[in-house]
Amino acid sequence: MRKLQNKVVFVAGAATGPGAASARRLAQEDARAVLGDLNADGAEETVADIRAGGDDAVALEFDTSDNASVGRLVPTAVGTYGGLDAVHANAGDMGAVQKDTDVTDIDLAIRDRTIAVNLRGHMPVSRHAVPELIARGDAIAYTSSIASFTGDPQRPANAVTEAGINALARHVASRWSKEGIRANAVAPGPILTPEIEEGAPPETLRAMLARNRGTRHGRAEDAAGMVTCLVSDEGARINGQVLTVDGGTVLR
Repeated sequence: MRKLQNKVVFVAGAATGPGAASARRLAQEDARAVLGDLNADGAEETVADIRAGGDDAVALEFDTSDNASVGRLVPTAVGTYGGLDAVHANAGDMGAVQKDTDVTDIDLAIRDRTIAVNLRGHMPVSRHAVPELIARGDAIAYTSSIASFTGDPQRPANAVTEAGINALARHVASRWSKEGIRANAVAPGPILTPEIEEGAPPETLRAMLARNRGTRHGRAEDAAGMVTCLVSDEGARINGQVLTVDGGTVLR
């Protein structure tokens, strides 16, 4: 029996990267996956990949930074499959992150957009999902980053939002654990996406690997494996934790 048989999992932010990898892995474990993303075409492509493998998923367009949009999406997800068992909250605006310089000269519009999507966006997902999870579910897995505790000379707005996600996971775990909800955050290290692999100079890739204790670069599928564990029964005793998936970059 696969780990998530008959489970309904909502993935918020599933068009590309770790969110798409998690959606595919969850579906492979027999979850019925509801994929939400502002990038509707990307979410549909992920659904097509899942269905090509013989698994079940649907894609819905939504804006995680818009409470009303999330408020419409969660009931739609519940109505599609009759309930909700787990949530993977993975939203992030990587375009804004790439323009996140340092605290002295960051464009405040970039700061506000980063906070709106990468941090505040996780709150309406939590707000609307928690009542449904109390009814029949048990787990939320957030995507954070090792940037939440390593320190970085750049990208302060991103680091602040990642640290806030860790705090949000601990809040949800503390507030609703007695009602059966577990909440954790997965904190990946740098992930070698196809775009980075194709476009980055070889010396950049070598420098990325040199900062890691592992023998290879991180992949989106690494984080997906941890997410799958956390929302399955295998993660039943893991609650309120921030779990690094980084090949040993951070030791704590």
